[in-house]
Amino acid sequence: MEITEEQLIQEAIKAKERAYCPYSNFRVGCSLLTKNNKLYTGCNVENASYGLCVCAERVAICKAVSEGDRQISTIVVSCDTQEPTFPCGMCRQTIIEFCYSGNDIKIIAIGKDHSKPKYSKGSEVIPYAFVPQDLHVDPQLEKK
Repeated sequence: MEITEEQLIQEAIKAKERAYCPYSNFRVGCSLLTKNNKLYTGCNVENASYGLCVCAERVAICKAVSEGDRQISTIVVSCDTQEPTFPCGMCRQTIIEFCYSGNDIKIIAIGKDHSKPKYSKGSEVIPYAFVPQDLHVDPQLEKK
């Protein structure tokens, strides 16, 4: 059965509740859908050594990749902000890494009022992004 946008939104909201954020109290949840119709979730995980904090989007992406799923179709980001908040720069760069060979990723951002989502595409979130092709690499041809 196909996972719907509303189901993805609900999964991102649930993931947000699992966030570990004792320093900022800024909860972020993410749900991710692959082209294989598999769902992965992530939440932000903070650390007293701030540089070690991990964002919800990168947690979800790493979970998918670690399971062999690299064809991401949709990412939903949930925060408790009034207006929907899009991924940070580091997460945007990570998302762009998987927007190759014609695969673009739909990004849905939701705030407290999740009935008013905002939409973007992975290919649009960082103008002039540094991509695998800049290294003369095609990730699709990666040796296994």
